[in-house]
Amino acid sequence: MPELKQLLAAAEQAMHQAYAPYSQFQVGAAVLDNQGQVYAGCNVENSAYPIGCCAEQAAVAAMILGGGRSIVDIVIVAEKQNPCPPCGACRQVIAEHSDHNTHIHLVNKDGGVSSYQVADLLPQAFKLSH
Repeated sequence: MPELKQLLAAAEQAMHQAYAPYSQFQVGAAVLDNQGQVYAGCNVENSAYPIGCCAEQAAVAAMILGGGRSIVDIVIVAEKQNPCPPCGACRQVIAEHSDHNTHIHLVNKDGGVSSYQVADLLPQAFKLSH
């Protein structure tokens, strides 16, 4: 899938730009929107925990700023042995800008990919329709 390779490259580049001097846990994320555009984001920590920004939130914000409205796929990558799933807040942000077909791809240090749908990671998500 060419889009997944493009997303992974964007997420990895973003991960290397992350600002994580406190946790040393750099994360990158990239989203493919419904218009075929790719947007990336990285985590940005702050000495006044917990007001940092997660990579997934940054990527979604970039998508919104760029005119995208719906996530088709999202890739999340960190240089760790185990895949890095999104935190609860990021799951909600992803769900807000997704539909039931959206895929979340978690990539580990060795390039292994675990893929899920939004409902797998956040069943019964609170949505605008509520």
